[in-house]
Amino acid sequence: MEGTTHALTDDHRDLYDAADTERWAAEPDKRPGRTAFQRDRARVLHSAALRRLAGKTQVVTPGSRSYDWDASPRTRLTHSLECAQVGRELGAALGCDPDLVEAACLSHDMGHPPFGHNGEEALNEFAKDCGGFEGNAQSLRLLTRLEPKRFVPDPTSGELVSVGLNLTRACLDAATKYPWARGDHPTDPDSVKFGAYEDDLPVFEWLRRGAPADRKCFEAQVMDWADDVAYSVHDFEDGLHAGHLDPNMLYAEPERAAIWQVAIGRYVPADTAPEELRAALDRLMEQEWWPHGYDGSALAQSRLKDATSQLIGRFCLAAEGATREAYGSGRLTRYGAELVVPREARNECAVLKAVADLYVMQRDEQERIRADQRIVLAELAEALSARAPEGLDPQFRAIFDAAPDDKARKRAVIDQIACLTDASARSLHARLTRRGRRAER
Repeated sequence: MEGTTHALTDDHRDLYDAADTERWAAEPDKRPGRTAFQRDRARVLHSAALRRLAGKTQVVTPGSRSYDWDASPRTRLTHSLECAQVGRELGAALGCDPDLVEAACLSHDMGHPPFGHNGEEALNEFAKDCGGFEGNAQSLRLLTRLEPKRFVPDPTSGELVSVGLNLTRACLDAATKYPWARGDHPTDPDSVKFGAYEDDLPVFEWLRRGAPADRKCFEAQVMDWADDVAYSVHDFEDGLHAGHLDPNMLYAEPERAAIWQVAIGRYVPADTAPEELRAALDRLMEQEWWPHGYDGSALAQSRLKDATSQLIGRFCLAAEGATREAYGSGRLTRYGAELVVPREARNECAVLKAVADLYVMQRDEQERIRADQRIVLAELAEALSARAPEGLDPQFRAIFDAAPDDKARKRAVIDQIACLTDASARSLHARLTRRGRRAER
């Protein structure tokens, strides 16, 4: 469908063209003076999908004993807000439209289901016969179809159909971390990472029109690095704050060997030498601001927060400097450049991820919680499927009723589950299953 163009600021008029600011469905500006990307950011910020992230797991489950120390652990929402702040500033420093990058950062995790990546794996197993489940592909589905913001007449039937938030092409492209469909990974056809389901290919192909195959736009690369920086640094901070991690343990060789084992193959390429990771951790621990201890006092909290800021600045400045060295001082946007992140910075970031993984995510209590979460989602999916369309919310019941086949009907059930928060998934499971009702008693 042909969209309208929108005014840009003078600073960005020559950087983003009419194709970048086109929307899937044409619509007039409600209030003159705003740029297309300011409108995108506002739509994402005011969406129900963004608010629901407050009830979705980031690393460990809110309310678990892991967070008895604090009633306010990080959630998918706080992570998205922190990612947006990092991405906006880094993008602006490199010449991107800051509202465009912020909108992409805010929306990049919208499709993640209850219970974080654990829930993603459970739904992928349930959806294996109808195209699988992937949080990033679900984000695109939500932004372009499920979030009820704009409806337009279907050109064939004339019936009103949802076009989601109706964001610009550049914004949807910037939010696309994996710009390929399932099975089309550029180097690994078996990869579980992809950016679009089969029945979302029309809008995916529209947003990728004119883009080099399999290549992320520059703004998506900024979003991706901001995501890595935000969650690696803040998960490490939370591990210290919760008392799960003693920084002095990071000097011990057995502890270090375990960290390298977690990092290699998961957070860095499999051919990475442990010596590279050792050097990365040593560089961080040699900094004067590195948190060598944490006792929970106000002074310790202040020093830890300073270390968090220093790490974020270190990683962003490394990428900014290397990218500027490669591309000069001009404004970098869309497909005019690649974000350059030095290998040393990626290794330092990966070490922080591995530390949080080992000491927070791999704790025995967390594995017990994750096992229970997988059972809850599997049973909930089966129960909803057996009752459907009964039990589905009106929005998803309408999708179910209009579905042309069993696979599409199953996808409607998955769409509803993916929109649930951790608490609402457990509540619905309790209502629909015998096991859940016993647990509630």
